[in-house]
Amino acid sequence: MKIPEDFNAASYFIDRHDTERPDKIAIECGGRRVTYRELFNGVNAVGSRLRGSGIRKGDRIILILPDTPEFAMSFFGAIKIGAIPVPLNPFLPPADYGYFFENSGARAVIAEEEFKNVLPSGAPDLDSGLIIMHAAEISRFQDGPGAAVLKAEPTKQDDPAFWLYSSGSTGRPKACVHRQRDMLVCSEHYAKGILNMTADDRCFSASKLFFAYGLGNALYYPFAVGATSILLPDRATPEKIFEVIGRYRPTLFFGVPTQYAGMIEGDGGQAAGDGMKNIRACVSAGEALPALLFNKFKERFGHEILDSIGSTEALQAFISSRPGRIRVGAVGELIPGYEAKILDEQGKEAADGAVGDLYVKNDAVCSEYWHEPEKTAATIRNGWLRTGDRFHKDADGYYWFVGRADDMFKSNGAWVSPVEVEQVIMRHPAVLESAVVGKKNAAGLMRPAAYVVLREDGFSKGLIEELGAWCAERLPMYKRPAWFEILPALPKTATGKIQRFRLRI
Repeated sequence: MKIPEDFNAASYFIDRHDTERPDKIAIECGGRRVTYRELFNGVNAVGSRLRGSGIRKGDRIILILPDTPEFAMSFFGAIKIGAIPVPLNPFLPPADYGYFFENSGARAVIAEEEFKNVLPSGAPDLDSGLIIMHAAEISRFQDGPGAAVLKAEPTKQDDPAFWLYSSGSTGRPKACVHRQRDMLVCSEHYAKGILNMTADDRCFSASKLFFAYGLGNALYYPFAVGATSILLPDRATPEKIFEVIGRYRPTLFFGVPTQYAGMIEGDGGQAAGDGMKNIRACVSAGEALPALLFNKFKERFGHEILDSIGSTEALQAFISSRPGRIRVGAVGELIPGYEAKILDEQGKEAADGAVGDLYVKNDAVCSEYWHEPEKTAATIRNGWLRTGDRFHKDADGYYWFVGRADDMFKSNGAWVSPVEVEQVIMRHPAVLESAVVGKKNAAGLMRPAAYVVLREDGFSKGLIEELGAWCAERLPMYKRPAWFEILPALPKTATGKIQRFRLRI
């Protein structure tokens, strides 16, 4: 790709539409329909207010906002003046934000009104000059000075544009520093190159905007092509997902495996069923998509799910299934524009079919972890990102996910993939979800331990013994769980990833 050296992401994703399609609907949210002209004005209003408050290039702006038009206006308003938006999960308890304020050194926060008297007390050692803006104010000052005209800060394509905190699936979140060019790179390679997204598409992401996956699906992907984004401010329960699909008729739907599982179990009604017929592609990421979920979803709704894998560090997907070329169980093929290699334990490229650590390379990989030089050096080297995922690739170029490197363990001297065991357990008719970790037995030997969430009315007397027999028929001895435990829910990050490390405690 040829990206100009002088490049401001807000100018590309927002400003050009004010000339090309000012009256086109950019966002639908509840009863609101926001045109690209209104979005442009909102971005300028936020940027002007921040600049007028003393915010300058490089200053961090924390966003604690649900998925609303104000999120989009705040995110790109900050980028337009060279400031750095830092989206956070708006569903956290207020006291949990302290770490992010301290780590980021934020100078301003844009949040809902309800956080007015809580945020400063929840953020230790804050400078008293913290600027607090409220989402409700944005519509009130769109008609103020600078709202219609705001000069974009001169930025370079490799200047910092925004941060995203890693999801914390293996510990404390780290701030991934992404550049002005990164969203454009992902849009070209995936939204246009794989999904063939156009201005006629209507995009609905059940995954939220603070999540790297959701940020692309519902914000910069549709804005890259002038499409419409459908936003849901509330938690994406199966009922809410069906409600949005039935009402807004999206053409592209994005979710994580947990959400697809909930949809299979839920009842969307006739309106949702009609809305599902309007969808041309369903996409999954965030966790490996079990073949069982793929098959059940297709059986119920008639749609094949396009699985993919990405990361906060890479910003978006780097391996994905293609429409018409799906191999069930495989994540998919390498997305054009990316490089990938699988290295064995000796650091050599693994042969086809051999399991190893996946490394990827692309211009959208983050530049660093903020103030984490040792972790940056261990994860990103010469442009290559060590994903922490273990894969094997078949002779046809399809990539098969085996598990996270830190989730793999040895039992009887052989490597065990939790994902493989989990998928066997999930085929049992009583099981909704499963997570497998390695635990030591009384003799100090590592053996698989399985945690399961049951379907409604799935419990029966003797179920644990039944699950043991089920696995014994389908798995070799060293992969069979030595323990089963039934849980009401699995520990997960806000983005739907299973936190297996919490089960090992």
